[in-house]
Amino acid sequence: MDQLSDTFFALADPTRRAILSRLSQGDAHVGELARPFGISGPAISKHLRVLERAGLIERQVDAQRRVCRVRGPALHAAHDWLLEYRRFWEESLDRLVELLEEPAAQNHHKDDRHGLKPARRNMKSVLKPASNPSRKKRKEKP
Repeated sequence: MDQLSDTFFALADPTRRAILSRLSQGDAHVGELARPFGISGPAISKHLRVLERAGLIERQVDAQRRVCRVRGPALHAAHDWLLEYRRFWEESLDRLVELLEEPAAQNHHKDDRHGLKPARRNMKSVLKPASNPSRKKRKEKP
């Protein structure tokens, strides 16, 4: 897997996210990280290996303990990747809002001049996806 895939795979597990959350408060040894989960040493070690392989943590030997700490670069890469999609969706939603508000403002202005009620706009036509030429048309029943 590539680095970004490893990062998202590691973050997909709630136990690993909780470990990262704990480590964001400061370094901790393996036993301290395992305590709130009530899981075996080998199980917590497996989670830590996944986090380490993803570049989210690093482990160092301190006397007889292994101390873990958060590493930032992999989280920054995931954040940057997500930020691009956030921008895309925010811009898309802004355009949709403009599209939906523009006809209402035009209709309201016309109504004031002519004393007419606002025309109802069919929202299905505004949000309808472009037609798909590959779809077959249904045959009408006689």
